[in-house]
Amino acid sequence: MTEVLPAAAAEMAAAGVSRIALGIEYKGARYRGWQRQEAGVPSVQEALERALSKVAAEPVSVVCAGRTDAGVHASGQVVHFDTTVERPLKAWVMGGNASLPPDISVTWAQSMPSHFHARFKAFARRYRYVIYNDQIRPAHMAEEVTWNHRPLDVQRMRAAAQCLIGTHDFTSFRAVQCQAKSPVKTVHHLHVLQQGCFIVLDVRANAFLHHMVRNIAGVLMTIGAGERPVGWGREVLDARDRRAGGVTAHPYGLYLVQVEYPEEFDLPERYIGPHFLSGLPLLAG
Repeated sequence: MTEVLPAAAAEMAAAGVSRIALGIEYKGARYRGWQRQEAGVPSVQEALERALSKVAAEPVSVVCAGRTDAGVHASGQVVHFDTTVERPLKAWVMGGNASLPPDISVTWAQSMPSHFHARFKAFARRYRYVIYNDQIRPAHMAEEVTWNHRPLDVQRMRAAAQCLIGTHDFTSFRAVQCQAKSPVKTVHHLHVLQQGCFIVLDVRANAFLHHMVRNIAGVLMTIGAGERPVGWGREVLDARDRRAGGVTAHPYGLYLVQVEYPEEFDLPERYIGPHFLSGLPLLAG
């Protein structure tokens, strides 16, 4: 689905087509990512479209703000779809959830103008990467956090993260198969937060490259473990070569937590997830 131009918007209105935006959260552990796959391969998109199609009694196709990889979670995903049927907004939430598996949930629904687009109208995205730092492997949340048994020095990780803030060529932090037209992205903030055994990387940027957050996490954990000097983060960035960047961290601890849009769209606001961190004072906002 492409961005709606003015002429197309008029056609939508004449045809009685409305655009609906939804907030979505999901646990990605048992899915091969967001995007619809070939038959028999589970994806979040397929499960959501199947549930919404039951509510609409007609096929529904959704567009998301950001495609997430296999094993990656979301607490703030945004999607939109077009439909000719009239349903109360509550029906998209409650009816959709009634047909969704327990690890996917619709959190809100809102009618949108035809020029809204979940992907192209977003001006910033925010991820959190959650590390459980302890010698003992946790039995709980095993697929919702990344376990690291090495003692991590948060101060070293914070110092190393500073060089990544701003506008840079992030070639060293993109996957080889990344299809983005440009490796230049702007990181607005990169916080390294700690509460007990949890260490959280909170990163906001205008856009992200494929595996960018996981590769940043891999570098910062290596530095935090004392296996590389703090200055290695800058060396990796300046190399503009993925081979310089070390290991790609596991997907389990990665969450898409927020997508930001212009004020004109006035989308609902929820707490910054994931759920099990929402009450920790250092991780609010």
